[in-house]
Amino acid sequence: GSLVRTFTPFYFLVEPVDILSVRGASVIMNCSAYCETSPKIEWKKDGTFLNLVSDDRRQLLPDGSLLINSVVHSKHNKPDEGYYQCVATVESLGTIVSRTAKLTVAGK
Repeated sequence: GSLVRTFTPFYFLVEPVDILSVRGASVIMNCSAYCETSPKIEWKKDGTFLNLVSDDRRQLLPDGSLLINSVVHSKHNKPDEGYYQCVATVESLGTIVSRTAKLTVAGK
């Protein structure tokens, strides 16, 4: 028998948008992907995957969004400002990457 590959819908329902925040605020970068098999959601910042397991300020919400608690921003330390992308993976299908969203932190 030949394997018939059917098209499986796999797409972003919500993609992150550019956000302007202030120091100490909480930010949610929205992301939600649809597929019959639940996609695994990961986040990239400036092209590098975030390790959210050991991160006490950043966490992955159940819908795939990224919560940043209490944005850190000082003259020499800007760990939260940058470009974020949501990456959704379904093992049998592959990976889709969201648009790039910029987080800007306004100075006082």
